[in-house]
Amino acid sequence: MREIVSLQCPECKRRNYTTTRNKKIQKEKIEQKKYCKFCQKHTLHKEIR
Repeated sequence: MREIVSLQCPECKRRNYTTTRNKKIQKEKIEQKKYCKFCQKHTLHKEIR
């Protein structure tokens, strides 16, 4: 039941990372602090389908 999701930078709106999550266990959307090479800084990336 793992699902592939994309993580999007809120500042430049680019999808920089992909990750997986278990839909049954983790019901809320993923938010991770990641480095955006386009903004050249760390931002809070949010899950997008």
